[in-house]
Amino acid sequence: MTDFDPNGVGIANGNIFGFPCTEEDADIVIIPIPWDATASYGKGTSNGPKIILDASTQLDFFHPDLEKAYDTKVFMSQISKEWKELNDNLSAKSVSYLDYLEKHGESAAKEKYITEITEINKTQVALKENLKERCLKLISTGKIPAVLGGEHSTPLGLIEALNEKYSSFGILQIDAHADLRTAYEGFTQSHASIMYNVLSSCENMHKLVQVGIRDISDAEVLLSQKDNRIETFYDWDIKNQAYAGKTWREQVNEIIQQLPENVYISFDIDGLNPSLCPNTGTPVAGGFNLQEISYLFAKVVASGKKIIGFDLNEVAPGKEGDWDANVGARALWELVCITEKSRRSH
Repeated sequence: MTDFDPNGVGIANGNIFGFPCTEEDADIVIIPIPWDATASYGKGTSNGPKIILDASTQLDFFHPDLEKAYDTKVFMSQISKEWKELNDNLSAKSVSYLDYLEKHGESAAKEKYITEITEINKTQVALKENLKERCLKLISTGKIPAVLGGEHSTPLGLIEALNEKYSSFGILQIDAHADLRTAYEGFTQSHASIMYNVLSSCENMHKLVQVGIRDISDAEVLLSQKDNRIETFYDWDIKNQAYAGKTWREQVNEIIQQLPENVYISFDIDGLNPSLCPNTGTPVAGGFNLQEISYLFAKVVASGKKIIGFDLNEVAPGKEGDWDANVGARALWELVCITEKSRRSH
Protein backbone atom coordinates (compact mmCIF):
# COMPACT_ATOMS: atom_id res chain seq x y z
CA MET A 1 0.00 0.00 0.00
CA THR A 2 1.07 3.57 -0.57
CA ASP A 3 0.85 6.62 1.66
CA PHE A 4 0.83 4.60 4.86
CA ASP A 5 3.41 4.93 7.62
CA PRO A 6 3.28 1.79 9.82
CA ASN A 7 5.33 3.61 12.45
CA GLY A 8 3.22 6.75 12.49
CA VAL A 9 0.04 7.84 14.19
CA GLY A 10 -3.07 5.98 13.02
CA ILE A 11 -5.30 8.01 10.72
CA ALA A 12 -9.07 7.69 11.02
CA ASN A 13 -9.79 7.66 7.30
CA GLY A 14 -12.99 5.61 7.54
CA ASN A 15 -11.35 2.28 6.71
CA ILE A 16 -10.43 -0.40 9.22
CA PHE A 17 -6.98 0.17 10.80
CA GLY A 18 -6.76 3.42 8.83
CA PHE A 19 -5.32 1.51 5.87
CA PRO A 20 -5.45 3.40 2.53
CA CYS A 21 -7.25 0.66 0.64
CA THR A 22 -10.40 0.61 -1.49
CA GLU A 23 -12.77 -2.30 -1.96
CA GLU A 24 -11.61 -2.63 -5.56
CA ASP A 25 -7.99 -3.01 -4.48
CA ALA A 26 -8.65 -5.18 -1.43
CA ASP A 27 -7.90 -8.88 -1.08
CA ILE A 28 -9.96 -9.14 2.13
CA VAL A 29 -13.31 -7.34 2.43
CA ILE A 30 -15.00 -7.01 5.82
CA ILE A 31 -18.75 -6.42 5.91
CA PRO A 32 -19.96 -4.87 9.19
CA ILE A 33 -23.45 -5.87 10.32
CA PRO A 34 -24.89 -3.76 13.18
CA TRP A 35 -27.51 -6.28 14.29
CA ASP A 36 -28.48 -7.71 17.68
CA ALA A 37 -32.27 -7.96 17.49
CA THR A 38 -32.36 -11.56 18.79
CA ALA A 39 -29.85 -11.03 21.62
CA SER A 40 -31.51 -12.50 24.69
CA TYR A 41 -29.32 -11.41 27.60
CA GLY A 42 -27.29 -8.29 26.92
CA LYS A 43 -27.81 -5.83 24.08
CA GLY A 44 -25.14 -3.65 22.53
CA THR A 45 -23.32 -5.86 20.03
CA SER A 46 -24.93 -3.93 17.16
CA ASN A 47 -22.46 -1.20 18.16
CA GLY A 48 -19.54 -3.63 17.91
CA PRO A 49 -18.50 -2.73 14.35
CA LYS A 50 -18.39 1.00 15.16
CA ILE A 51 -16.34 0.71 18.34
CA ILE A 52 -13.90 -1.72 16.72
CA LEU A 53 -13.47 0.61 13.74
CA ASP A 54 -12.78 3.51 16.10
CA ALA A 55 -10.26 1.51 18.15
CA SER A 56 -8.52 -0.08 15.16
CA THR A 57 -6.33 2.92 14.35
CA GLN A 58 -4.75 2.75 17.82
CA LEU A 59 -3.00 -0.55 17.05
CA ASP A 60 0.59 -0.98 15.89
CA PHE A 61 0.94 -3.13 12.82
CA PHE A 62 3.94 -5.37 13.32
CA HIS A 63 2.92 -9.02 13.42
CA PRO A 64 5.38 -11.78 14.42
CA ASP A 65 3.89 -14.32 11.99
CA LEU A 66 3.40 -12.07 8.95
CA GLU A 67 6.12 -10.05 7.24
CA LYS A 68 5.01 -6.50 6.44
CA ALA A 69 1.56 -7.17 7.85
CA TYR A 70 0.69 -3.53 7.21
CA ASP A 71 0.81 -4.24 3.47
CA THR A 72 -2.32 -6.38 3.79
CA LYS A 73 -5.00 -5.05 1.47
CA VAL A 74 -8.05 -5.10 3.70
CA PHE A 75 -11.15 -2.96 3.33
CA MET A 76 -14.22 -2.58 5.53
CA SER A 77 -17.50 -1.40 4.01
CA GLN A 78 -19.35 1.47 5.60
CA ILE A 79 -21.63 0.55 8.48
CA SER A 80 -25.18 0.67 7.17
CA LYS A 81 -27.21 3.39 8.87
CA GLU A 82 -30.38 1.85 7.46
CA TRP A 83 -29.72 -1.59 8.97
CA LYS A 84 -28.68 0.01 12.27
CA GLU A 85 -31.91 2.01 12.48
CA LEU A 86 -33.96 -1.06 11.57
CA ASN A 87 -32.11 -3.10 14.19
CA ASP A 88 -32.68 -0.52 16.91
CA ASN A 89 -36.39 -0.41 16.15
CA LEU A 90 -36.74 -4.20 16.20
CA SER A 91 -34.48 -4.56 19.24
CA ALA A 92 -36.83 -2.35 21.24
CA LYS A 93 -39.67 -4.69 20.29
CA SER A 94 -37.65 -7.79 21.17
CA VAL A 95 -36.72 -6.34 24.58
CA SER A 96 -40.40 -5.82 25.35
CA TYR A 97 -41.19 -9.36 24.18
CA LEU A 98 -38.34 -10.97 26.15
CA ASP A 99 -39.28 -9.07 29.29
CA TYR A 100 -42.86 -10.37 28.98
CA LEU A 101 -41.53 -13.88 28.31
CA GLU A 102 -39.54 -13.91 31.55
CA LYS A 103 -42.62 -12.89 33.54
CA HIS A 104 -45.35 -14.92 31.83
CA GLY A 105 -43.63 -17.84 30.06
CA GLU A 106 -42.77 -18.61 26.46
CA SER A 107 -46.18 -19.77 25.24
CA ALA A 108 -48.01 -16.67 26.44
CA ALA A 109 -45.29 -14.36 25.17
CA LYS A 110 -45.22 -15.91 21.70
CA GLU A 111 -49.00 -15.58 21.43
CA LYS A 112 -48.99 -11.93 22.50
CA TYR A 113 -45.96 -10.92 20.41
CA ILE A 114 -46.44 -13.08 17.31
CA THR A 115 -46.47 -10.01 15.03
CA GLU A 116 -43.16 -8.74 16.40
CA ILE A 117 -41.51 -12.18 16.25
CA THR A 118 -42.64 -12.65 12.64
CA GLU A 119 -41.35 -9.21 11.68
CA ILE A 120 -37.92 -9.89 13.19
CA ASN A 121 -37.69 -13.31 11.53
CA LYS A 122 -38.66 -11.92 8.10
CA THR A 123 -36.20 -9.04 8.41
CA GLN A 124 -33.40 -11.38 9.38
CA VAL A 125 -34.05 -13.56 6.32
CA ALA A 126 -33.76 -10.43 4.18
CA LEU A 127 -30.50 -9.52 5.93
CA LYS A 128 -29.12 -13.01 5.31
CA GLU A 129 -30.06 -13.01 1.62
CA ASN A 130 -28.62 -9.53 1.13
CA LEU A 131 -25.34 -10.63 2.70
CA LYS A 132 -25.23 -13.84 0.68
CA GLU A 133 -25.64 -11.97 -2.60
CA ARG A 134 -22.95 -9.47 -1.59
CA CYS A 135 -20.50 -12.22 -0.64
CA LEU A 136 -21.08 -14.22 -3.80
CA LYS A 137 -20.05 -11.16 -5.81
CA LEU A 138 -16.92 -10.69 -3.71
CA ILE A 139 -15.97 -14.37 -4.04
CA SER A 140 -16.48 -14.21 -7.81
CA THR A 141 -13.84 -11.46 -8.02
CA GLY A 142 -11.32 -13.44 -5.97
CA LYS A 143 -11.75 -11.58 -2.71
CA ILE A 144 -11.95 -13.18 0.74
CA PRO A 145 -15.17 -12.10 2.52
CA ALA A 146 -15.54 -11.55 6.24
CA VAL A 147 -18.28 -10.35 8.61
CA LEU A 148 -17.92 -8.10 11.63
CA GLY A 149 -20.97 -8.32 13.89
CA GLY A 150 -23.17 -7.75 15.67
CA GLU A 151 -24.60 -10.84 17.28
CA HIS A 152 -23.46 -14.28 16.16
CA SER A 153 -26.45 -14.84 13.87
CA THR A 154 -25.05 -12.32 11.38
CA PRO A 155 -22.61 -14.41 9.24
CA LEU A 156 -25.12 -17.02 8.00
CA GLY A 157 -25.40 -15.44 4.56
CA LEU A 158 -21.62 -15.43 4.16
CA ILE A 159 -21.34 -19.10 5.11
CA GLU A 160 -24.13 -20.01 2.69
CA ALA A 161 -22.24 -18.15 -0.06
CA LEU A 162 -19.11 -20.18 0.70
CA ASN A 163 -21.24 -23.32 0.56
CA GLU A 164 -22.05 -22.48 -3.07
CA LYS A 165 -18.39 -21.81 -3.89
CA TYR A 166 -16.66 -24.76 -2.20
CA SER A 167 -17.48 -28.44 -2.57
CA SER A 168 -16.01 -29.10 0.88
CA PHE A 169 -15.08 -26.87 3.80
CA GLY A 170 -15.06 -26.83 7.57
CA ILE A 171 -15.71 -24.31 10.32
CA LEU A 172 -13.41 -23.61 13.24
CA GLN A 173 -15.70 -22.07 15.87
CA ILE A 174 -14.24 -20.28 18.90
CA ASP A 175 -17.12 -19.80 21.33
CA ALA A 176 -18.44 -20.25 24.84
CA HIS A 177 -21.71 -21.54 23.35
CA ALA A 178 -22.44 -24.31 20.86
CA ASP A 179 -25.18 -22.30 19.07
CA LEU A 180 -26.91 -25.55 18.05
CA ARG A 181 -30.47 -24.71 19.12
CA THR A 182 -33.13 -25.33 16.48
CA ALA A 183 -34.57 -21.93 17.34
CA TYR A 184 -34.47 -19.79 20.45
CA GLU A 185 -37.34 -17.85 21.97
CA GLY A 186 -39.17 -17.95 18.64
CA PHE A 187 -36.33 -16.51 16.57
CA THR A 188 -35.42 -18.92 13.76
CA GLN A 189 -32.12 -17.16 13.04
CA SER A 190 -31.21 -16.55 16.66
CA HIS A 191 -27.65 -15.94 17.78
CA ALA A 192 -28.08 -19.26 19.61
CA SER A 193 -28.96 -21.09 16.37
CA ILE A 194 -26.25 -20.03 13.92
CA MET A 195 -24.46 -23.39 13.75
CA TYR A 196 -27.70 -25.38 13.67
CA ASN A 197 -28.74 -23.27 10.68
CA VAL A 198 -25.36 -23.83 9.00
CA LEU A 199 -25.67 -27.60 9.47
CA SER A 200 -29.19 -27.47 8.02
CA SER A 201 -28.50 -25.29 4.98
CA CYS A 202 -24.86 -25.95 4.04
CA GLU A 203 -24.44 -29.48 2.71
CA ASN A 204 -20.80 -28.82 1.74
CA MET A 205 -19.85 -27.85 5.28
CA HIS A 206 -18.39 -31.22 6.23
CA LYS A 207 -16.85 -30.49 9.65
CA LEU A 208 -17.77 -28.14 12.47
CA VAL A 209 -14.95 -28.00 15.02
CA GLN A 210 -16.04 -26.18 18.17
CA VAL A 211 -13.42 -24.98 20.64
CA GLY A 212 -13.97 -23.60 24.15
CA ILE A 213 -17.64 -24.54 24.57
CA ARG A 214 -18.64 -24.27 28.22
CA ASP A 215 -22.34 -23.28 28.32
CA ILE A 216 -24.53 -25.79 26.51
CA SER A 217 -27.96 -27.45 26.74
CA ASP A 218 -28.69 -31.19 26.90
CA ALA A 219 -30.29 -31.08 23.45
CA GLU A 220 -27.19 -29.48 21.96
CA VAL A 221 -24.94 -32.10 23.52
CA LEU A 222 -27.11 -34.87 22.09
CA LEU A 223 -27.04 -33.27 18.63
CA SER A 224 -23.26 -32.96 18.71
CA GLN A 225 -23.00 -36.64 19.68
CA LYS A 226 -25.36 -37.80 16.92
CA ASP A 227 -24.01 -35.68 14.06
CA ASN A 228 -20.60 -36.90 12.93
CA ARG A 229 -19.95 -33.54 11.30
CA ILE A 230 -19.54 -31.99 14.75
CA GLU A 231 -16.41 -32.27 16.89
CA THR A 232 -16.53 -30.36 20.17
CA PHE A 233 -13.54 -29.51 22.34
CA TYR A 234 -15.20 -28.48 25.59
CA ASP A 235 -13.51 -25.89 27.75
CA TRP A 236 -13.60 -28.17 30.80
CA ASP A 237 -11.86 -30.97 28.91
CA ILE A 238 -9.20 -28.58 27.62
CA LYS A 239 -8.55 -27.31 31.14
CA ASN A 240 -8.62 -30.74 32.80
CA GLN A 241 -6.16 -32.12 30.23
CA ALA A 242 -3.90 -29.15 30.85
CA TYR A 243 -4.00 -29.79 34.60
CA ALA A 244 -2.88 -33.36 33.85
CA GLY A 245 0.10 -32.13 31.85
CA LYS A 246 -1.18 -32.00 28.27
CA THR A 247 0.22 -28.98 26.47
CA TRP A 248 -1.77 -26.51 24.40
CA ARG A 249 0.42 -27.45 21.44
CA GLU A 250 -0.70 -31.07 21.73
CA GLN A 251 -4.33 -30.03 22.03
CA VAL A 252 -4.04 -27.68 19.05
CA ASN A 253 -2.63 -30.52 16.94
CA GLU A 254 -5.70 -32.61 17.78
CA ILE A 255 -8.01 -29.73 16.84
CA ILE A 256 -6.25 -29.22 13.50
CA GLN A 257 -6.50 -32.93 12.66
CA GLN A 258 -10.28 -32.56 12.62
CA LEU A 259 -10.27 -29.74 10.05
CA PRO A 260 -10.52 -30.21 6.27
CA GLU A 261 -8.36 -28.32 3.77
CA ASN A 262 -10.65 -25.27 3.47
CA VAL A 263 -11.40 -23.57 6.78
CA TYR A 264 -13.80 -20.82 7.75
CA ILE A 265 -13.18 -19.23 11.17
CA SER A 266 -16.13 -18.13 13.30
CA PHE A 267 -14.89 -16.21 16.33
CA ASP A 268 -17.38 -15.28 19.03
CA ILE A 269 -15.52 -12.97 21.39
CA ASP A 270 -17.10 -14.72 24.40
CA GLY A 271 -14.83 -17.66 23.61
CA LEU A 272 -12.21 -15.56 25.41
CA ASN A 273 -12.01 -15.14 29.16
CA PRO A 274 -14.69 -12.57 30.12
CA SER A 275 -12.04 -10.35 31.69
CA LEU A 276 -11.12 -9.56 28.08
CA CYS A 277 -14.70 -8.93 26.93
CA PRO A 278 -16.81 -8.12 30.02
CA ASN A 279 -19.59 -6.41 28.06
CA THR A 280 -20.23 -9.16 25.51
CA GLY A 281 -23.85 -10.25 25.23
CA THR A 282 -23.58 -13.54 27.13
CA PRO A 283 -20.29 -13.77 29.07
CA VAL A 284 -19.29 -17.12 30.59
CA ALA A 285 -16.53 -17.79 33.11
CA GLY A 286 -13.54 -19.68 31.72
CA GLY A 287 -12.24 -19.34 28.19
CA PHE A 288 -8.97 -18.38 26.54
CA ASN A 289 -6.40 -15.65 26.41
CA LEU A 290 -6.17 -14.02 22.99
CA GLN A 291 -2.63 -15.29 22.48
CA GLU A 292 -3.80 -18.90 22.89
CA ILE A 293 -6.27 -18.38 20.06
CA SER A 294 -3.64 -16.60 17.96
CA TYR A 295 -1.38 -19.63 18.42
CA LEU A 296 -4.20 -21.91 17.26
CA PHE A 297 -4.82 -19.79 14.16
CA ALA A 298 -1.11 -19.71 13.31
CA LYS A 299 -0.83 -23.49 13.57
CA VAL A 300 -3.90 -23.97 11.37
CA VAL A 301 -2.22 -21.99 8.59
CA ALA A 302 1.20 -23.61 9.21
CA SER A 303 -0.47 -27.01 8.70
CA GLY A 304 -1.32 -26.01 5.13
CA LYS A 305 -5.03 -25.26 5.63
CA LYS A 306 -6.60 -22.50 3.55
CA ILE A 307 -8.61 -19.78 5.30
CA ILE A 308 -11.59 -18.99 3.06
CA GLY A 309 -13.36 -16.43 5.24
CA PHE A 310 -14.07 -15.45 8.82
CA ASP A 311 -16.33 -13.59 11.19
CA LEU A 312 -15.88 -11.83 14.51
CA ASN A 313 -18.97 -11.29 16.64
CA GLU A 314 -20.47 -10.32 19.99
CA VAL A 315 -18.15 -7.39 20.86
CA ALA A 316 -20.11 -4.74 22.76
CA PRO A 317 -19.17 -1.43 24.38
CA GLY A 318 -19.23 -0.82 28.10
CA LYS A 319 -20.68 2.22 29.84
CA GLU A 320 -17.15 3.49 30.44
CA GLY A 321 -13.84 3.05 28.63
CA ASP A 322 -13.00 1.16 25.45
CA TRP A 323 -11.50 -2.09 26.74
CA ASP A 324 -13.88 -4.34 24.78
CA ALA A 325 -13.25 -2.31 21.62
CA ASN A 326 -9.50 -2.55 22.08
CA VAL A 327 -9.58 -6.33 22.52
CA GLY A 328 -12.04 -6.66 19.64
CA ALA A 329 -9.79 -4.66 17.32
CA ARG A 330 -6.82 -6.83 18.24
CA ALA A 331 -8.84 -10.01 17.69
CA LEU A 332 -9.86 -8.68 14.27
CA TRP A 333 -6.21 -7.87 13.44
CA GLU A 334 -5.23 -11.46 14.30
CA LEU A 335 -7.95 -12.80 12.00
CA VAL A 336 -6.89 -10.48 9.18
CA CYS A 337 -3.20 -11.35 9.52
CA ILE A 338 -3.69 -15.09 9.63
CA THR A 339 -6.07 -14.90 6.66
CA GLU A 340 -3.52 -12.85 4.74
CA LYS A 341 -0.75 -15.31 5.58
CA SER A 342 -2.94 -18.12 4.25
CA ARG A 343 -3.74 -16.10 1.12
CA ARG A 344 -0.06 -15.45 0.41
CA SER A 345 0.82 -19.13 0.79
CA HIS A 346 -1.97 -20.26 -1.52
